[in-house]
Amino acid sequence: MIHTNAFDYINVLGKAADASWLRNEAISNNIANATTPGYKRQDVAFEAELAKALHSGSFESTDASVARVSRGVRSLQPVPYTDYSGYSYRLDGNNVDIETENVMLAENQLKYQGLISSIGQEFANLSMVMK
Repeated sequence: MIHTNAFDYINVLGKAADASWLRNEAISNNIANATTPGYKRQDVAFEAELAKALHSGSFESTDASVARVSRGVRSLQPVPYTDYSGYSYRLDGNNVDIETENVMLAENQLKYQGLISSIGQEFANLSMVMK
């Protein structure tokens, strides 16, 4: 991570992209194990933790919130978890719905592409300022 105020947004967006990548792996594992008896779907929790971190300072501007979160970005960790571990709609104990997973995969891929695009735009802004 680069630690200067110029890279605050990049640091936070990078952490969000890492979480999205981890979610993509979890969804891919879910799809691969859709027919495995007893398998329980996995997901990654990150967005709620990021939102809580961004809104923990009262009466802060967005830039100030992002700067504060960027300084502690290493403490923001995506957390893999088993989703609905006690729930199964199939007799074999598996709770993966392949159609839902495919929709979630597409959604996550769009989110990841948006994050990468935003990081690229931040670097373009920095490049423009340095010229």
